[in-house]
Amino acid sequence: MTSETTEPAEPDAQEPVVIVTGTSTGIGLATAVSAAVAGWRVIATVRRPGSEQELLAAAGIAGVELDVRLLDVTDARASAALVADVVSVYGRLDAVVNNAGAGHVGTLETDTLEAIREVMEVNYFGVVNVSKPSMEPLRASRGILITVTSVGGIVGQPFNESYCAAKFAVEGLMESLHPVAAAVGVRVVVVEPGAVATSFVASVRATSDADSLAGAVYSEAFDHYIERTGTSFANAQQPQGVADVIVSAMTADAVPFRLQSSDGATAFVGAKLRDLDGSVVTGLTSTWVAP
Repeated sequence: MTSETTEPAEPDAQEPVVIVTGTSTGIGLATAVSAAVAGWRVIATVRRPGSEQELLAAAGIAGVELDVRLLDVTDARASAALVADVVSVYGRLDAVVNNAGAGHVGTLETDTLEAIREVMEVNYFGVVNVSKPSMEPLRASRGILITVTSVGGIVGQPFNESYCAAKFAVEGLMESLHPVAAAVGVRVVVVEPGAVATSFVASVRATSDADSLAGAVYSEAFDHYIERTGTSFANAQQPQGVADVIVSAMTADAVPFRLQSSDGATAFVGAKLRDLDGSVVTGLTSTWVAP
């Protein structure tokens, strides 16, 4: 599966190569197209056959070619095979952008263990599955490993316990990996968006009612959470703004470990990192579920 019906163009040995996961919509789509415009050979992955149409349309408008591949990041063997094939075809791998992920709304008491594990499989182990086989070729190119986390990887948020737990795990993995990878020439970066303009809130409302998502005992608090979240997402950052931060990091000579994609995200993350006893954050997030 490529952006055309023919095979990808003959590899250019000087052209930097990046894998971007989760590119069917949103941040991944904008990042894949923007990286191609910036002169990167982009391998853009999507999970479902047929979900690449919006991506290909955007690439066509921008006048760029993408090498679009199917990948379910929860499949470790498929992830390793993809990385190996990219290196075989293009001779190098200079960057990886872990963007694939999935939101989840619910709470600990009413979520099933299966649902909680699925959130971890997609949002944490999916990152591990792609990053692990990428380290060797990134060492060879002295490349960069970028992971899109979230402000939810720093600040725990109501009715997002499982999602935030997975994002916290990713942040811990990458923060711990950062000095180890740097010792062998690989830069490790996390990008932390705040609210990004997507169909998230509408999809949550359409999926089911509060009782089935969070349980009847939590329905009042959940309704307040959805109301507050809808207001937040009404002023959300556009995916292109996040993509600009990612592509800028890909091409920078030096980049810090942690990047936020907006002033709002920076303020939110900063409040948590200064909050030694947790009272500021929990005081704030408590208002999200109260009348």
